[in-house]
Amino acid sequence: MPRLKGKNVLITGASSGIGQATALRFAAEGANVVINYRSSAEQAEATRVMASAAREGGGGTEIVVQADVTKEDEIKRMFETAIQAFGRLDVLINNAGIQKATPSHELELADFDKVLAVNLRGPFLCSREALRHFLSRPGGGVILNNSSVHQLIPKPKYLSYSVSKGGLGNLTRTLALEYADRGIRVNAVGPGAVVTPINKAWINDPKARAEVESHIPEGRAASADEIASVFAFLASDDASYITGQIVYACGGLTLYPEFRVAWSSGE
Repeated sequence: MPRLKGKNVLITGASSGIGQATALRFAAEGANVVINYRSSAEQAEATRVMASAAREGGGGTEIVVQADVTKEDEIKRMFETAIQAFGRLDVLINNAGIQKATPSHELELADFDKVLAVNLRGPFLCSREALRHFLSRPGGGVILNNSSVHQLIPKPKYLSYSVSKGGLGNLTRTLALEYADRGIRVNAVGPGAVVTPINKAWINDPKARAEVESHIPEGRAASADEIASVFAFLASDDASYITGQIVYACGGLTLYPEFRVAWSSGE
């Protein structure tokens, strides 16, 4: 039996990349899926069609809901639509995210604020609405955040992104501690280098890709499907005793890979 059969999940930013792969994986696992998107209705509808095709043995459904996660009124409407469609929500995945490369001394306040609005304020607002719903009925719930290795590893020229992911890690741990005794689990996945549209600058450049992958102990970037599988595990009852954790799915990138050669020991 699929691990998530009958679960109702809302995934923000689900029309491409990791969000899309996660929507397809949850559909394959038997969940009912709310596919959130901000601007591309065509991509969201394509994701819905693929999710429907991914279902094994039938059962379950998916709906598409437009909402900008930086806008509180749109988030509230999204949750109302999702709950009306499925009766209840069991899992929230805060996946929507953006980044902007700029030397920190040239970073404009508006750009800094925009990244934090999507990557941190959006997850807070969505988590708050999910918590209110979870607390309104029995059974608890699950909140999962798409963080990054850069909540731990500094990323020069991506200050706003690194700051937002550091905050997301703390949001994860704080909510997990605050609501653990009410059946609500909160965890995060910290991907490393992943083949998704947000990373197209190096994915399609063989030289740049080789440089990126040279720093990864496993020697390759991840597929979006590999990250989606971690979300599926954390949402399932197989992870029922896990909360407040950041699972780094990074091919060993957080292991200080430059120390693969024992240059510091003099040996």
